[in-house]
Amino acid sequence: MRVLVGIEGSDESDVVLRNAIARAEEAGDSLTFAIFAKPEGGQDLDTIEAIVSAAIEESSIDAIITRIDDRDPASELVAIAEREGFEQLVVGGGRDTPLGKRYLGRITEFVLLNAEVTVRLER
Repeated sequence: MRVLVGIEGSDESDVVLRNAIARAEEAGDSLTFAIFAKPEGGQDLDTIEAIVSAAIEESSIDAIITRIDDRDPASELVAIAEREGFEQLVVGGGRDTPLGKRYLGRITEFVLLNAEVTVRLER
């Protein structure tokens, strides 16, 4: 299966990265990592790319890394998935609120509401 994985450098994103690689090793998925820096700050693209590259090198898979630079990451993830014929789009599944509800960030919510490919939320 051709899978596009959105990675933005947070702790949640690290879980997404590790789970996607583990699944690809088991299922033989073909992975492309779309990396982007969150608008509100955090790690820069070079740091995120180094983390993803290191995780790929530690695994038994081959994967592609693509950078989303100055474009809106949410709409670009959806556009890449559809334009390039990915079968699945993987993003972080948000976090739980103190009341036990699931909080989805802006990017995850946009992807869920707008992608025409299957979206898998990783937690």
